[in-house]
Amino acid sequence: MPVKPPEPLMLGVTAIDGLRLGPAQATRASGDPQMTEAALIEAVRRGEAGSREALYHRYKRRVYALALRIVGAMDAEEVAQEAFIRIFRGLPKFRGDAALSTWIYRLAVNAALSHRARRAPAAADPRATDGEPASEGQAGVEPAGGDAVLRSRLERALERLPAGYRTVVVLHDVEGLEHEEVAEILGCHVGTSKSQLHKARARLREILAADGITAAALKEGG
Repeated sequence: MPVKPPEPLMLGVTAIDGLRLGPAQATRASGDPQMTEAALIEAVRRGEAGSREALYHRYKRRVYALALRIVGAMDAEEVAQEAFIRIFRGLPKFRGDAALSTWIYRLAVNAALSHRARRAPAAADPRATDGEPASEGQAGVEPAGGDAVLRSRLERALERLPAGYRTVVVLHDVEGLEHEEVAEILGCHVGTSKSQLHKARARLREILAADGITAAALKEGG
């Protein structure tokens, strides 16, 4: 039951919590891309045809990308599927206290961290500051020249961060969320979010330095 965003855009056949999509159905379900979040939520609650599919296709890429960076490629599809199961089951109780996208991020992060907790209990808390990655492996020996190589090495460095640090970096630096949103997703204070990001970036710089990647190289690659 693949969930990850394909290249090209359309999925094959997907089944999530009773939702079954094929390429033709997905096209019909996309609906109006300008539909507001509130209208989409109400449509889903009313059981309007195509509404669940429309919500799924609106957020599938972001949910999968988040899962990919927190749990890795091997488990990203499973985590994305679990996230959407939680999303569809939770929508009837969604009260709109936060933006729909923030709420969806929260469920996706929780699904990813729960998955990691089942595999490695020490990685479960997104606010944890202790602990090292299970294995940092050997520092890469290939030259940092070339954007593709640099991006690959940055991704590997990100994977070697502890789960909590990785999560806050992904939410803020990769997904571009503000600290207020990150704090709401992680269930912590804004100050804690900022502090965690500062520590996570410092740890990331240490990993990159050990891999021979300097701040100057990052600027050139950017």
